[in-house]
Amino acid sequence: MAHNGRLTVLTGPSGVGKGTLVKRLLDQHPEIWLSVSATTRQPRAGEEEGVSYFFHPRDTFDALVAAGGLLEWAEFASNCYGTPRDPVEEHLAAGRPVLLEIELEGARQVRTSFPDAFQVFLAPPSFAELERRIRGRGTDTEDAIQRRLARAREELNAQNEFDAVVVNDDLDQALKQLETHMQLQAP
Repeated sequence: MAHNGRLTVLTGPSGVGKGTLVKRLLDQHPEIWLSVSATTRQPRAGEEEGVSYFFHPRDTFDALVAAGGLLEWAEFASNCYGTPRDPVEEHLAAGRPVLLEIELEGARQVRTSFPDAFQVFLAPPSFAELERRIRGRGTDTEDAIQRRLARAREELNAQNEFDAVVVNDDLDQALKQLETHMQLQAP
C-alpha cells in the first residue's frame, strides 16, 4: 500500500527516460495520480480536456496565476503551461500519492509553493549515453539536439538541489528506486 497523500516531483533532462519510467510506474501502481497540466495552447488531435491537459484561454490562465492556483508555471513558445493546485490538493487529501513530471524550473517553483513535496532527479548513467539516446530518437535536427544537450548540461548541474537522484541505467532498477523514494511497495 502506498504512503498516502505524498507529492513527488520527478525531473530530469530530455532523453533521460522520464516518460518511459512514469509509464512503468503507473502500470505497476494505479493508485498514483499523475498530475495533468494546464496550458494556453490549442488542443491537438486526440487530446482530451482534463486527460491530456486542461486547456484554458490566456486570460483564464493568467487569473489562475494571479490567484495562486498553480503550483508552478512557465511560458514556452508563446504558450503557458502549469500545474493546477486544486486537483493536486484534492488527490492528496483523498490519500492518493501524486506525481508531477515537470521541468527543472517548475520543480524549483514547487519547492517554494509546496515545500513538503519530495523531489527526485532522474539522471542518465553518463552524458554520452544521454546524447546517444537523444540522437537515437531520430526526431530532431542537429541544432535542436545541440540545444537539448546544452540544456541537459545545465539540468545535470542542478542534481544536488533534489532530495534524491535516480540513475536511469537499468529501467527495472530505476523503477525500484523511484518506488522506494515514493514509499510504495512493489506489487
